[in-house]
Amino acid sequence: MGEVLKAFLLLGLTSFGGPVAHLGYFRTEFVARRKWLDEQAYADLVALCQFLPGPASSQVGFALGLLRAGPWGAAAAWLAFTLPSALILMLFAHGAAVMEGPVGRGIIHGLKIVAVAIVAHAVWGMARNLCPDRQRATIALVAALIVMLVSGPLGQVAAIVAGALAGMWWCRGHSVSGANHRHFSVSRTAGGVALTLFVVFLGGLPLLTWITGSQTLDVIDAFYRAGALVFGGGHVVLPLLEAEVVQSDWVSSDAFLTGYGAAQAVPGPLFTFAAYLGAVLDTVPNGLTGATIALLAIFLPGMLLLVGILPFWNTFRQLAGAQALMRGANAAVVGILGAALYQPVWTSAILGPYDFALALTGFGLLTVWKLPAWAVVMLVGSGGLTISLMTTGL
Repeated sequence: MGEVLKAFLLLGLTSFGGPVAHLGYFRTEFVARRKWLDEQAYADLVALCQFLPGPASSQVGFALGLLRAGPWGAAAAWLAFTLPSALILMLFAHGAAVMEGPVGRGIIHGLKIVAVAIVAHAVWGMARNLCPDRQRATIALVAALIVMLVSGPLGQVAAIVAGALAGMWWCRGHSVSGANHRHFSVSRTAGGVALTLFVVFLGGLPLLTWITGSQTLDVIDAFYRAGALVFGGGHVVLPLLEAEVVQSDWVSSDAFLTGYGAAQAVPGPLFTFAAYLGAVLDTVPNGLTGATIALLAIFLPGMLLLVGILPFWNTFRQLAGAQALMRGANAAVVGILGAALYQPVWTSAILGPYDFALALTGFGLLTVWKLPAWAVVMLVGSGGLTISLMTTGL
């Protein structure tokens, strides 16, 4: 568990760039460097979490902690990856403004360029392992086109479904070693309890709030519902949160947008935006209590669903037909990451030749020099600051 805590705390402090970049960081750290699992098992897990509601990258991290060190490892992975950004946003909510001026903007831009290198490295490595033939390379290409043409989580789910169906047709003849396909230590009983709790909380919290009139339960219900009903995670949760807290007059529109801007500048999952919102609520609970309640409530449904599905996932992916299906789905995951490398990662970060040169340097440090991701974050982030100071004349 200590190994899990240390690894994910470092990622929680350095994983900038949003959920797609997080998947790249995880792949670099746990597949390429630490070898906790192989490419196939990792892509299986990513595909599963893309299907489920909730924060996909946090669900992948939770599952990796569970795989390595059991339930306490899962808890350690979630806490270490989530806590740094949550604490920063809570401080921001109390007036500790950060990342203002050309220096702050330069650092933020450098971190966006880091995400380009990290995601490109992940796409390159996964494509070599998961798309080694024409059939799967074609599936990846078609998946990328689907995601580019159909925006939002619907496009991602459609791409994975199309890839899985194509895999059933095209990928039955490929043999895949299952030597590193480790099972998750979740019993069917535990999975059934988790699924039951998910449904009970989703349906019971509104009823209990109506019966008791409790403001605390109302806040828990609002953030739990936002976490339970969002597919795709990340930015997709914002309209749901806006409907829950701004339209209910708990948070002003200006405060909501200010916090959203701050959430772009911190590492870790965007769902920690809930900690900021919980801290600035105009009603009790707020402050530290409100932040803690909001943070736990928004992450809980996605984790319950994941725990509920994993026991059946263990059995499903051992079937011959399921393996062909997953080979197609894994190729589609490569295509989805490839599309995300362009939009939004590339388009938001590469604004000129200096940016491209810096991203290429980061890619080389990862692929040729084999530097750990946190070191590349430090170096390329510093380069972004240097470019910003040069262009502003400071």
